[in-house]
Amino acid sequence: RRRALWRKVAEAQERQERSLVRMEAMVQRFREQHPSVNAVSILSLPLPELSKKLRDGSLPPDHVFYAYVGKALQIATETNCITEFLQESETQLRKAKLMEKQGLLYGVPVSIKDSIDCQGHDSTLGFIKNLNKPAAEDSVVVQVLKRQGAIPFVKTNVPQSLISYDCKNLLFGQTRNPLLYTRTPGGSSGGEGALVGGGGSILGIGTDVGGSLRFPAAFCGICAIKPTGNRLSKRGIMAGVVGQKAVAAAVGPLAKDVESLALCLRALLNEDMFSLDSTVPPLPFNEEVYSSTKPLRIGYYETDFFTMPSPAMRRAVRETKQLLEEAGHTLVPFELTNVDYVIFNYCLRGMFADGGSSFVKKFKGELEKGSTGLFFRLAEAPHWLKTLLSWISKPFVPRFSSIIRSMKENTVDEVWSLHHEIQDFCHQFIAQWKKLNLDVMLCPMLGPALGIGYPAKLSVAVSYTMLYNALDFPAGVVPVTLATDEDEEQLKGYKGYYQDWWDRTLAKAFRGSVGMPVAVQCVALPWQEELCLRFMKEVETL
Repeated sequence: RRRALWRKVAEAQERQERSLVRMEAMVQRFREQHPSVNAVSILSLPLPELSKKLRDGSLPPDHVFYAYVGKALQIATETNCITEFLQESETQLRKAKLMEKQGLLYGVPVSIKDSIDCQGHDSTLGFIKNLNKPAAEDSVVVQVLKRQGAIPFVKTNVPQSLISYDCKNLLFGQTRNPLLYTRTPGGSSGGEGALVGGGGSILGIGTDVGGSLRFPAAFCGICAIKPTGNRLSKRGIMAGVVGQKAVAAAVGPLAKDVESLALCLRALLNEDMFSLDSTVPPLPFNEEVYSSTKPLRIGYYETDFFTMPSPAMRRAVRETKQLLEEAGHTLVPFELTNVDYVIFNYCLRGMFADGGSSFVKKFKGELEKGSTGLFFRLAEAPHWLKTLLSWISKPFVPRFSSIIRSMKENTVDEVWSLHHEIQDFCHQFIAQWKKLNLDVMLCPMLGPALGIGYPAKLSVAVSYTMLYNALDFPAGVVPVTLATDEDEEQLKGYKGYYQDWWDRTLAKAFRGSVGMPVAVQCVALPWQEELCLRFMKEVETL
């Protein structure tokens, strides 16, 4: 049985290899036929400008397409971020040219995360059992992209099961950070982060259930927005933990700049999406809110008192706060409390409310349980052992004790009261927000990028991002600074709030990142994606 599984793995790797060879042949052929096309000048255009040139006919779509296929191939060779080339993209290119009405993304090549269905291709989630099970149809998001003239051209790598913020699985291996190969690109949309960050794709689509869009964007120095869970359709998108409602997952774009994210949301939030998936509220993109210039009232905090921010994270928030004040905005300190309770009792317990049994089931018959080590072993443990371990470890390693406690099996009654509690927490959080009369919030974002292999040991460090999945608020990231020698020097005094094994490991994981990007998180209230983007644009402009 194991031999048969390894054979399947080898087949998947051969298919990945064939994809890259095919891309190379296509690019070669195009360059021979059009030797005068300047790919470098095409690749240097920001998305809004590129799409304008494509629409007014001053740039032929195939020039853009092959320029990006060539660059994507280069980045894939360097970082191992592409799992499959979508060969129908050439047909899609011809189709787009014949459309009578040009969409907003006419001729724009787009990369798609592995877990998002594209007709005729696997959505593997890094599992052997999902190989050779091609999707019967495109996910709604991909359908709408195509109707808008976009050309989905590659699928990108993810960590096994998606429940990780590294990017490695047995089928396609480890994806590296394009800015520094010894660092992780983040996850679970890690292939997207690496490809867009390296310039091999101008727009990527990923998903986020604990920071899976925001980690890759922050670690690779690009922008991304996680919308409210139901603002964009999740139909045809595979989830890491199916059916759990405690922590809201979302689909969203990654790109080099905020204007590109806005263009993508403009293109997606239209009648096509609302009719293909009528469970999505028919809220078109609100231009007025996005382009408004009135000064904002901004809440901010430098730490969540759970994961101690690295010196670079703290500096990123402070410098951004100061620049925002100089630009005429009002900044108000926001007091965060009980983040530990939210992470353990809402997020972890919500995702593993069945004691982790459905999570364990996913790995049945797989060859390895890679990047989810601790969770997997805890999920497998019997109830009595979890109780015992939790009780013994409480005085020595309180966080470990809390993790075990939050992975116990719950009765239906307990799950219902958990959902009720999360709802209450959300209303209290909004009440605190309204009391301070805030428009948006400025928050830290984990960074700089951790070394490869560290995220698997540091599941607790998702606190800054996962809070906003539990609350289901739109949250975006914008890179604002680079880690300096001084940040590196100050790391020597990094202790952490718990001074446990995790805190010591996190200090190690941050080390050696001078010159790597550091981002901040921009947050708005539910359904206020346009305000969130407007705030992100302010931060980016500073």
